[in-house]
Amino acid sequence: SWLNPLRVLSLHKIRGDSLDVFALDVGSILLDSLTDLDGARKQRAMLAANIQKAADAGITCLKYNVQMVGITRTGLKPGRGGAQNSGFVYAEYSADEDRKHSYWGVGYPSNQEEGGSASAALCGQKMAREVPPVTEKAGWDAIEFLVEGLVPAADKAGVRLACHPHDPAYPVGGLNGIEHVVGSADGIRRFLALSSSKNHGLNFCQGTVAEMFKEPGKHMIPVIEEFASTGRIFMVHFRNIRGGYLDFQEVFPDEGDVDMYEAVKAYQRGGYAGPLCPDHVPVSEIDEGRERFMSFALGYTRGLLQAAGVR
Repeated sequence: SWLNPLRVLSLHKIRGDSLDVFALDVGSILLDSLTDLDGARKQRAMLAANIQKAADAGITCLKYNVQMVGITRTGLKPGRGGAQNSGFVYAEYSADEDRKHSYWGVGYPSNQEEGGSASAALCGQKMAREVPPVTEKAGWDAIEFLVEGLVPAADKAGVRLACHPHDPAYPVGGLNGIEHVVGSADGIRRFLALSSSKNHGLNFCQGTVAEMFKEPGKHMIPVIEEFASTGRIFMVHFRNIRGGYLDFQEVFPDEGDVDMYEAVKAYQRGGYAGPLCPDHVPVSEIDEGRERFMSFALGYTRGLLQAAGVR
């Protein structure tokens, strides 16, 4: 079992930290459920057991990702101060660019090259050309299979499950035969409707959701308020983009198309009071590990919260 929550929790107690969310790596279960159902059932039983282990360790929320292939990106664009912005431009897509620039693994990438991150092997993500076609029906079948197994375990354990939507939104008909069914606001609504459990919810990645709209600056504020008001957002990836559907760049939070202060206010109006986590920032040789850029994003977020009256 990948999860040793007792050790994780003890470390946090020693350091005096609080642990709001912990990752549940679902591995290759979604793809396996379409090709090896018996094996997928065994994986699902193990994940259900790990949810209980997390609860026993005092962890109340687990995040997971329903990516079947890498988080697709097509290249780097010039950004502020010499930095480079990771982006997805469907018109410029090629398998080679996908291999070089996509994120592999479900955590924040140490690098973006296929096979370069140990987490890529853990999560079972592959190039889309390497897996069987995943139709819209197959995509939903796989996700329903996972939800049907994990939500009852979460209800029994009293643990909330926060699902990250598909990143990025793919064109109608999919990309390389792969459909991203939770790659639209309607897809997120359908995902939430799979279960009425209060423990079935979202790792609401604001950048990912913004990528679903041609004009995210226009649409995101009401969408944030809508989903926040459901009570099903359990954590937020608080990041910004420039551009929109099928043509975007990941930028610093203060220079994107979404008004981040208004976003904070929308979360407040919807009743969300959980964590806002900085996510995908630009890359640069002067900040190879992105610690400084992430620190900037964190400080900017803290400033927005203070401006919005959160102390």
